[in-house]
Amino acid sequence: MKVKQFFIKVFNRIKSNLGVKSLIFLGVFIILLVADLVLKYCEELYEWDFTVIPGVIFVEHGHRNPGAGFSWLADKAWGQTFLIGLTFIMIAAIVLAILALPERFTLLKLSLYIILAGAIGNLVDRLMFGEVRDFVWLVIVNAYCNFADFWIVIGGIMAILDMLFFNEWAVLPLTKRARAAQAEHRKREEAKKAAQLNTSGSSAVTEENADDIQKGNSSSDGAPSDECGSDGNSAISQSDGKKCYDDVDAGGRPSDTQPDKGGNGSGGDE
Repeated sequence: MKVKQFFIKVFNRIKSNLGVKSLIFLGVFIILLVADLVLKYCEELYEWDFTVIPGVIFVEHGHRNPGAGFSWLADKAWGQTFLIGLTFIMIAAIVLAILALPERFTLLKLSLYIILAGAIGNLVDRLMFGEVRDFVWLVIVNAYCNFADFWIVIGGIMAILDMLFFNEWAVLPLTKRARAAQAEHRKREEAKKAAQLNTSGSSAVTEENADDIQKGNSSSDGAPSDECGSDGNSAISQSDGKKCYDDVDAGGRPSDTQPDKGGNGSGGDE
């Protein structure tokens, strides 16, 4: 039962975190992924070879990269296997983060979708060709790359900037929106703490009342009424004028055998 409740709670949380914005971000993800794969296909089909910015960016045909972005680990024999496993782990982590983050983390969720598009774009190449199709040469870093690498870098920069300056977790909030988000976050945390304190306090009061009731029941069982004498001898009850007797049974109740008005002990009419 607890396991079922846990999964229901997780499902409801994920459902609340996936709204209209998530659908828009999913559309952005699909567009970026398709754009990367189509550009790679077109580059191979038409054998592009031209200059984008002289001395800075060139497009060159036929370059394959067995390593990671910007040719990282390209010269390692184990690099491809390592990068495929790392990519699967990264994709799983990104998907979990997307599902866990509320809709109010707009920029951070968008950046994760962009990174996801780049990661899957390069993963498709690794699984199909055993290497990544790079065709953009950046002179400033002396490395070949593709648009999937651009998506990963752009998304990573966006995520870092958001966590540093713009969302409710920002280390140095620069905007009024970030400061307001942090104030709202503190209010939510204080409300949660107050609710937890109220819940624990109510539980303590309930347990205390239950103990008092149990003690009251225990003291009433097997004990003569306070209206009788403390020694249990014959005494006149102040409530109804009846007598209490020494012969009290095991349950703490007067014996059924009581003298009648005439003083006989039979208790019956003759």
